[in-house]
Order: sequence, then structure tokens, then C-alpha cells
Amino acid sequence: MPHYQADSQLLKDRIILITGAASGLGKAIALAYAQHGATTILLDKNVANLEALSDEIESLGYPQAALYPLDLGGATVEQYVEMAETIDKEFGKLDGLVHNAAVMGPITPIHIYSPEDWYKVLQINLNAPFLINQSCIPLLNESDDASMLFVSDACGQQGSAYWGAYGVSKSAQENMMQILADELESNTNIRVNSIDPGNIRTQMRAFAYPGEDPETLPTPEQVIPGFLYLMGSDSKDFNGRSFTAEDFI
Repeated sequence: MPHYQADSQLLKDRIILITGAASGLGKAIALAYAQHGATTILLDKNVANLEALSDEIESLGYPQAALYPLDLGGATVEQYVEMAETIDKEFGKLDGLVHNAAVMGPITPIHIYSPEDWYKVLQINLNAPFLINQSCIPLLNESDDASMLFVSDACGQQGSAYWGAYGVSKSAQENMMQILADELESNTNIRVNSIDPGNIRTQMRAFAYPGEDPETLPTPEQVIPGFLYLMGSDSKDFNGRSFTAEDFI
């Protein structure tokens, strides 16, 4: 799959929900999916950025995006159910789901980690994907070829000092991906995989490494080929796999 080039209509007529879509990697994923024919449902708490992204998608002549403002840090179970009901009413299905939204939290030893921060990070990075999955798997099951993607991180593969709740959440996400892939493989058309974008030029990376020159890092747009491959039908035979963006560049 190195040097993967997606067909221009790879995602034509697909309905894809992207969390954390208002900026950074989520925005790059949304633009790429729309460029390749998808109708994107953009979820984020930043309404202004969502509206700006929707305007950009429309100005480029891509399929009109749907906006779903939601704060994953405070959303209730009922709000996730309502979200799925709204998607069902408007579209009748989902063909794709990208779990991209995440917060870093403090980079500090666990023995002095603030419990409030711990709960917040796990709520957004782990509990929210769980609740979204519970609400949206029936919608994905309405698709003939559905793909769920978790955005992973190297610290979720191998724990190291100071990554705290973020590292724990990414490790748990990876396990959730494997559990779902195994559960859904035999009786649904849903495949579940993860992809690590690597070190890219985002605000989260700048927070974690404030002394790093961002110009030395690839942009989110440069790691998109893998996200296209794993969302489109070219990857229909892959399930329960962990990939890196470098696998496709």
C-alpha cells in the first residue's frame, strides 16, 4: 500500500461522521473525504470553526457537510442517542466513523496527576467513543460496507513516563478497536481498524513538545492517504489491524 493514490470518487455517496473535525487532523480528514465524494457529518464543540469548515467545503464544490456541535466532555448518554436519531432521520445510515477527537491533558507523573484532569481526558478520549459506538453501530450496520477508524498514537502501543491519562486512553482505544473488530466481524459489514498519523504539525503536538520546530513536521494533509485507504472499499479485507500513516506514503 505504499504511495497509495485514492480514486477521485472513492467515497462517493458515503455518509461519514468525523469527531474533532473543526481543526487539525480532523479538518484535514473532513476535507479529504469531501473531496473524494463523501457527505461528511462534522462533530466538534467549536461551532465557529465548524461553520468555517462547512463554508470551505461548499466553496470547493464538494458535497454539503452536516454540522453536529457537541461537547464530548459534557455530553450525556441521552445526547448521544439523540445524535444517532438525528443522523438516522437525515441519512438513514452511516458508512464511516472516525474517532479523531482527543485531548492531551497534563504531561506529568501519575502520582501527582489531577483526578479532575484524569476524568476529563478519559471522558473525551475513551468514554465518548464508547457511547458514540453504542449509538451509531446500528447506523453503520445499515451500510453495505462500513468502516470505523480510531486515530491511535505510539504511546498507546507502548507506555512511557508522563503520558498519563492520554496514554492510558490511547491504549484502551486500541483494545476497544480489537474487541469491536472481533465482535462485528462475523455478523456485520462493519470493519474496525486504527491508524497512527505519527508526529504531525498540530496544536496538540505543539502542546506536548513546545520546544519543537513545527516546520520540521509533516502537515495533517500529508498523512491523509492512509485515512482514505482505510475508509474506502480498497481496504474491505482489513479488520482489527493497527496501521501507521507511513504505511501509505
